[in-house]
Amino acid sequence: MSIFALADLHLSGTPPTKPMDRFSPAWENHWDKVQSAWLAAIKPDDTVLIAGDTSWAMKWQDALVDLAAIAALPGRKILIRGNHDYWWGTLGKMTQEAPDSMFFLHNNFYVAEGWGICGSRGWLTPCDPYFQPTDEPIYQREVSRLRISLAAARAGGCERLMVMLHYPPIYMEECDNGFTELLEEFAVEYCIFGHIHGDGAHMAPQGQLKGAACHLVACDALNFQPKLIV
Repeated sequence: MSIFALADLHLSGTPPTKPMDRFSPAWENHWDKVQSAWLAAIKPDDTVLIAGDTSWAMKWQDALVDLAAIAALPGRKILIRGNHDYWWGTLGKMTQEAPDSMFFLHNNFYVAEGWGICGSRGWLTPCDPYFQPTDEPIYQREVSRLRISLAAARAGGCERLMVMLHYPPIYMEECDNGFTELLEEFAVEYCIFGHIHGDGAHMAPQGQLKGAACHLVACDALNFQPKLIV
């Protein structure tokens, strides 16, 4: 039983109404590539962390088409919200109506293979050159959500913690912020994130950050293959 991770599936139905190859030829038939790699690597008792930007859908009912396509693949899926997941709703509604193999991180945590899986969407941090005053309340809210998730896992008896964000905890410039402080405070061992595409991948954190092993899992950065974490 293993934990894999992948982000930025950017699905839009079958056939796709918003094919990703309009952004880069590398994305041509990307969902076919993901499915083939998924089926080759992942077994029914494995867990897959899906770190945001799952569907282009604007409404929950439309997103269910994409969620069903993911649910048809083996493994338990744990999802976090990305900046393009406008369909994301209340935890109760999603839990009730989504396929049985899907779980949603939202002010909570899940246990997989002995690991406490925690997370929040994340956001731009104050060190980011694009950070604006209007980003401050969103940033603070996402830091608070991550703290709630981590504290709940600790209170639930989880000794080993893994964090899933959509945004990287730092980008371009390495400096402390609310997310990195929580990685250190809670002795998080792995930090999984997506959001960064193309040439920007080299500016995402790699290696250890505050004791956590960082993994960029945007699917184009992984050649559309789920990444084995543990």
